[in-house]
Amino acid sequence: MEKRIIQLMVNGEEYEIIVAPNRTLLEVLRDDLYLTGAKEGCGEGACGTCTVLLDGKPVRSCLILAVEVEDREITTIEGLASMGELHPVQRAFVEYGAIQCGFCAPGMILTTKALLDENPSPTEQEARQAISGNVCRCTGYAKIVEAILKAAEMVRGGSTRE
Repeated sequence: MEKRIIQLMVNGEEYEIIVAPNRTLLEVLRDDLYLTGAKEGCGEGACGTCTVLLDGKPVRSCLILAVEVEDREITTIEGLASMGELHPVQRAFVEYGAIQCGFCAPGMILTTKALLDENPSPTEQEARQAISGNVCRCTGYAKIVEAILKAAEMVRGGSTRE
């Protein structure tokens, strides 16, 4: 299989990488760029642990070939914080106990960011719907949904505590 040189824009930085055409974005992120926040769970796009943002939309990086995303904006969990400060969604997940083992957290957080970018005032039902493709084996999702709703307040400039 003939390899090719591609340009990837990841977390605001441009990378030139030599890849085989059958390598997934997840493989390239983890193995070549050492961005290990996205995890391989099911390898079939069903669990959401490999979620990254592609042009601001959540996608399953295990299902996308790296050559398909050349010159598009990719955001991983590593690129969400800014100047040493956690993004409000990350902060809410920590403050409201929505992270247990951490395996699903990057995908949940990135999915939440995409939701809040489109809808800064989601209802509980909208929050649950947004994360419905992300599997968490540690929680009953209550704390995750609470964190999403609190993150929405934080993004809108509201209080983080009641």
